[in-house]
Amino acid sequence: MVHFQESLITWYLKNKRDLPWRHTKDPYRIWLSEVILQQTRVNQGTKYYLKFIEAFPTVEDLSKASEKKVLALWQGLGYYSRARNLHAAAKDIVQNKNNVFPSNYASLIRLKGVGPYTAAAIASFSFNEAKAVLDGNVFRVLSRIYDIPTPINTPKGLKEFEEASTALLNLSDPATHNQAMMEFGALVCTPKAPKCHNCPFTLECNSYKNETVLQRPVKIRKTKVRSRYFLYTVFFNKSKKIVFLKKRTSKDIWQNLYDFDLEEFSDRALFLEKVNLFSETNSIVNLQHKLSHQIIDAAFVVEKTTKSENFKGLEAVPFDQIKLFPIPTLIKNYLEKETYLNNSVLNL
Repeated sequence: MVHFQESLITWYLKNKRDLPWRHTKDPYRIWLSEVILQQTRVNQGTKYYLKFIEAFPTVEDLSKASEKKVLALWQGLGYYSRARNLHAAAKDIVQNKNNVFPSNYASLIRLKGVGPYTAAAIASFSFNEAKAVLDGNVFRVLSRIYDIPTPINTPKGLKEFEEASTALLNLSDPATHNQAMMEFGALVCTPKAPKCHNCPFTLECNSYKNETVLQRPVKIRKTKVRSRYFLYTVFFNKSKKIVFLKKRTSKDIWQNLYDFDLEEFSDRALFLEKVNLFSETNSIVNLQHKLSHQIIDAAFVVEKTTKSENFKGLEAVPFDQIKLFPIPTLIKNYLEKETYLNNSVLNL
């Protein structure tokens, strides 16, 4: 596969996108970019990467930040455990590793939230360690080049793909090879409508020969979507322009983010019955929010209050200070709908 390795790098150097993290070998910045780009499109991820670099230019800056500030900056990216792990790992590097970033795969993978892919990416991109990366793009390219029918999300499949990626790795330039594999999967060997007519590897691609391109990679669908029903009571003091937020502390979605006073229902009928009761005397805002494995139907009931201090575990927050709090996209969408909050929170 020497021809493949050489042709791949030639293609990459000619066609690669100009992305900010490709202009550095700083492991902190590469780590930051890789964590942000998990489950995130490049266009959206780039904006967040630049915001984080501006706010926290070094791992030490990130370690000194409050979790609240980190989560607020992360707002809108979802999968908030990534931000919490990022923050925890930064503290670990500064406090326990003398502010020296780990420099090889074996030590990188010990960082909180860093898995095999991220460790391999940092090790190869920053330190040119000969470690093959395996992300969604690479799985797809390998599955088609070799026409591998084994599901990628099984132990057998993972082992098979690890062996294939390692065997194909260009040992003389693993950093460029890994970047090229990922970029080729993102730009040419795409999930839908792959650009086989522009592919330089049709002669080597077994899936192309066998007409199985759109059947690769194979993945077993295991995840069952869970339905949840949230009834929020939004306490607010109109005269003082204060709304009351509550920090989510349980190990659930949106941990350490802020929402409102919440009653959750497991039964849809009971939820709708309670919402209907409120709707007789209150205006209700209904929103649906979809996560990867959950669908949340939410109803928001406004409750006016004269209170101006914290109560019932709720924190009194001036309207114009809401933007300083990390909140889920569901709450952000609600706030943008509510006229009583005027324009002070619309710049979230």
